[in-house]
Amino acid sequence: MSDHEHIDRIWAIIEKVGVCMLTTRFDVGMRARPLEARPDRASNRLLFMTDAQSPKREEMVRWPEVCLTFIDTAEKAYLSVSGTARIVDNDAQLRAITWRKNDVVWWPGGPNDPNACVLVVKPAIAELWDGPSSNAIAAYEFAKARATGTEPNLGQTRKVTVDLQERTQRHTPEIH
Repeated sequence: MSDHEHIDRIWAIIEKVGVCMLTTRFDVGMRARPLEARPDRASNRLLFMTDAQSPKREEMVRWPEVCLTFIDTAEKAYLSVSGTARIVDNDAQLRAITWRKNDVVWWPGGPNDPNACVLVVKPAIAELWDGPSSNAIAAYEFAKARATGTEPNLGQTRKVTVDLQERTQRHTPEIH
């Protein structure tokens, strides 16, 4: 795959999966919580509506580095995106492009609800593990491996690391 194709694959997974786990630091370690990503590929950022009173706010002020994890189980794709996060409160245009109709469940006041804000993540590095996508082949190979005492032949599993700031491939993919 070319550099451009790797980047397209990463954004395609983000756009397809939608919900990710956001991992942040806090005083005694790290924690993760699910959030729905609103990808803004043209601006190379991920947007999230979130609660203005959430502990994420203080965590991101102290430690802006975050990790987002997306999993596409159907395609056996596992994506980790590291980047820098910030909370934006007073940008009506940003709220409008981030807002989805269903958000009214959490913020009845709409995109300008004082309890809602936008979390902006600027991705820096993405790591993608792509495995074989056929469940039938994987099941057959695992059964064969159990019966014969050998390792399953699941084809090539690729891991690629992409620098999303430069929008170029950081180093050659690992093939397993």
